[in-house]
Amino acid sequence: MYRTVIIEDDPVITQLNRRYVEKDSRFSVVQTFSAAHPALFWLRNNLVDLIILDVYMPQMSGLELLRTLRAEGVDADVIMVTSANDAATIEAFIRLGVTDYLIKPFGYERFQLALKNFCDHREAIHQDASHRRKLTQNQLDNVLLHQAPPQPAAGGMPKGLQSQTLSRLEAYLKENPQQGHTCDDIASHVGLSVVTVRRYMNYLAEQHIVDSEMDYNTGGRPCIVYRLK
Repeated sequence: MYRTVIIEDDPVITQLNRRYVEKDSRFSVVQTFSAAHPALFWLRNNLVDLIILDVYMPQMSGLELLRTLRAEGVDADVIMVTSANDAATIEAFIRLGVTDYLIKPFGYERFQLALKNFCDHREAIHQDASHRRKLTQNQLDNVLLHQAPPQPAAGGMPKGLQSQTLSRLEAYLKENPQQGHTCDDIASHVGLSVVTVRRYMNYLAEQHIVDSEMDYNTGGRPCIVYRLK
């Protein structure tokens, strides 16, 4: 299980991040901090796998904190979750080797993708405890670019997807081609689970059959909306 620390000064966001992390059974949130100094002291003395980090905090910024941690040899992976979206700040964090960078507000699907990318990277690089395993160029590209190649089945579709179900979803979308559809909406109309619908909609987006965009005007958490091209 991946030991995770959340460093965020907004208690509401802290709880949201914690809930998102703990939905994935591979992760355990071992500590949360609302300021940088106690987090720095704790991380000097405790090993963790992943840090969920904000930029704007009391005492020192997330950038100053991460620079200090790196200088002291703390090599935990870091996912930024912040409203800081200026190019200079983002570039500075990328140079410090953050695993991913999420700009508030964001949806659970994007957070889930960040956790998946972290796990894929860990499993690919650290699978062999001796670190002597050699990677092919394709395997390395998948790690560096966060792109797992699709697993095509005999019919040309990715493994686990069925043409009949795909046709069923496309038929529903064609009934209202100009309307935006969420996975929840689609699932309730076609009689499939939201998780199943999400897999097929991601595939349709990858094939450029539908457009996807984040909708922040939902009154709750943002969600992804899909439309036929």
